Amino acid sequence: MSTKAAIERKLTETFHPLGLQVIDESHLHAGHHHADSDHHATFDGSGETHFRVRLVSEAFSGMSRIARHRAINALLAEELAAGVHALAIEAAAPGEPTRMKT
Repeated sequence: MSTKAAIERKLTETFHPLGLQVIDESHLHAGHHHADSDHHATFDGSGETHFRVRLVSEAFSGMSRIARHRAINALLAEELAAGVHALAIEAAAPGEPTRMKT
């Protein structure tokens, strides 16, 4: 199973989203240096290492932005430890503004 598919599965099973987008943005980071890699290594943009998550869920009602991010980061701890270098999170409750594309 791809990293993207694993992220989508976990988010869906846990948060039962009204809207979900998991966007692989790895290619946007080609040429960047990763602190956790060899000192002189430059990322080539391949692989599944940088993601943006847009998620609308009733589970986020009444939660602060920080609490939402902590919940998602805790859920995806395995993926973060296994090579996901960056995770941009846009989490909203129903009725809150989002950048969700339909």
